[in-house]
Amino acid sequence: MDNLAQALPAQFNDPAEAPLLRAEGLSKLYAPGKGFEPVNLNLFPGEVLAIVGESGSGKTTLLKTLSGRLEPQQGEVIYQGNSQMPAASLYQISEAARRQLMRADFGIVHQHPMDGLRPRISAGGNIGERLMEVGARNYADIRRQALNWLTAVEIGADRIDDLPITFSGGMQQRLQIARNLVTHPKLVFMDEPTGGLDVSVQARLLDLIRNLVTELNLAVVIVTHDLAVARLLAHRIMVMKQGQVVETGLTDRVLDDPQHAYTQLLVSSVLQQ
Repeated sequence: MDNLAQALPAQFNDPAEAPLLRAEGLSKLYAPGKGFEPVNLNLFPGEVLAIVGESGSGKTTLLKTLSGRLEPQQGEVIYQGNSQMPAASLYQISEAARRQLMRADFGIVHQHPMDGLRPRISAGGNIGERLMEVGARNYADIRRQALNWLTAVEIGADRIDDLPITFSGGMQQRLQIARNLVTHPKLVFMDEPTGGLDVSVQARLLDLIRNLVTELNLAVVIVTHDLAVARLLAHRIMVMKQGQVVETGLTDRVLDDPQHAYTQLLVSSVLQQ
């Protein structure tokens, strides 16, 4: 299957196009070797960026900082949803404004799906709750949208009133994705979305994510240790080691012709499996 990087959106190479998300001099260190040192990046509408690296490389800490959930020690995260709205520095606006932005424009998909779901609320209720957070009040319309999204993520309509704790891991992850996408966010942050799933379930979930990203023109930042996931989903890739970005570029270029010794080691370890 071809990866998304085969068809880069035109704005990636258009200097006049403003990035959707921008990080400038971003850093967050808990202790030596914990966190990440200054990071700069631009993410454009419709672009998928994969952040890869071994456990402890700082990639999840970076994801949390980019998504407004963990304040950096230095630097800024600047979001501009469209050309008509002013750019917002996530950690300089009020907490209320940041939370509203995260509800309306951002989606966050956790590695463990129950971290992003309400276990004692029905599947339909989990989706409907997200709609209500952005102002929806008509019950019939909320339920209709919930049904539509359950279908979109390949969950039977007859499960709408079932609790997420009765679902399989793969179904829980698909429900979490539906909960996030029902409000049509511009930007989705994913932390190891296929982690802990068996190979066949992973493949099905990756196909779903890939199709939704393309159909909805989503910008995505995805953290993964799996280079196959990065190759399939991402236009660009950022490689982290011990809190530092050691290589970045177009996914095919980085994975087919890695320049940094650590990236070469990662690619070699995959080829030897």
